[in-house]
Amino acid sequence: QEAAVANARQLVEKLNEHCFERCIPKPGSSLSSGESTCYSQCMEKYMSAWNVVSKQYINRIQRE
Repeated sequence: QEAAVANARQLVEKLNEHCFERCIPKPGSSLSSGESTCYSQCMEKYMSAWNVVSKQYINRIQRE
């Protein structure tokens, strides 16, 4: 369970690092619609990639 929490924390940190820096170059008091759309799409892509990698990793471990 601790490993799952650590993985979730790592995912959120990476999402924030990657997507925030990419989509919100000048943070202000609120997000523009373009920034919000960019951030949402970035998170969806990152989560999809994370899920693919996680599934492959689990499959590999189960085969060993």
